[in-house]
Amino acid sequence: MFGLIGHSTSFKDARQKAMDLGYDHIAEGDLDVWCSAPPQLVEHVKVVSAIGKTIEGAYIDSCFVPEMLSRFKTARRKVLNAMELAQKKGINITALGGFTSIIFENFNLLENKQVRNTTLDWERFTTGNTHTAWVICRQLEINAPLLGIDLQKARVAVVGATGDIGSAVCRWLSQRTGVSELLLVARQQQPLKDLQKDLGGGRVLRLEEALPEADAVIWVASLPKNLQIDKSKLRKPCLMIDGGYPKNLDEKFSGSGIHVLKGGIVEFFEDIGWNMMEIAEMDVPQRQMFACFAEAMLLEFENCHTNFSWGRNNITLEKMDFIGEASLRHGFSVLRLQPNNLQAAFA
Repeated sequence: MFGLIGHSTSFKDARQKAMDLGYDHIAEGDLDVWCSAPPQLVEHVKVVSAIGKTIEGAYIDSCFVPEMLSRFKTARRKVLNAMELAQKKGINITALGGFTSIIFENFNLLENKQVRNTTLDWERFTTGNTHTAWVICRQLEINAPLLGIDLQKARVAVVGATGDIGSAVCRWLSQRTGVSELLLVARQQQPLKDLQKDLGGGRVLRLEEALPEADAVIWVASLPKNLQIDKSKLRKPCLMIDGGYPKNLDEKFSGSGIHVLKGGIVEFFEDIGWNMMEIAEMDVPQRQMFACFAEAMLLEFENCHTNFSWGRNNITLEKMDFIGEASLRHGFSVLRLQPNNLQAAFA
């Protein structure tokens, strides 16, 4: 069985979802009540792949909401409690989705293996970052040519280049896609220089320097709230792949010649009888999901019950190949630009 650990996009949405599920006592509570609310296994599902393999899974709502991010102890407890529940339910492989993965990595929850009387078995959990990195790379390779962007001649900026997903994306684009030039952007300079050395190329730039040069921009970092960019200075066409969380590039960059694509999202080949992706505000919630969630499904399809994506900078091209081939074989496709976006590009 596979598991998915997720959460609502806001406190308001979480309260509405709890009301819909019949948890009135939680739905009517304030944020302090939600901080003490335990995780809930809210849905079971059966999925049949494109090659006829059947698996079963469960969705666990961590009862975490983004408004809790400033409460370190609460955020930490929410993720660990949800992982404990997944393990107690006997789930073979569980993906950490949304902020739960970010909290796990940034707060170094690997140091917290004991949750009450349960010793967490790390082999049962995955961040899903390998599949996310592969999906983002494929989204660039598929969609850039549709806008007339030749990747062999293009400059591609990776914002958040030194992170787990960002560094994997950089390695893939450098060695597999063969983009003309990588523009490396991140907050800390020394890790950027180390990445540049590891890649054997790429230019280290500040965000405001990279954006006007880039034919495509891959965001695997949160959009700075105070970012002020003159859109008239950006190249056109420009493809922006929003691989961060939450996905909010549309608010800053959408406009003529700038094409924003939700990054790290896949679509299954047929409808799945679940409600869980409505929480994530997917355009087609019966088929679409975050690539990190799909990684848990793929590992279950492949009987590969292991922490496939774990720690920082452990994603190899071989792992990306494995999970990418499995993704295609079992019926997943990457999210693409909508036809109206393409028509506008050549209008």
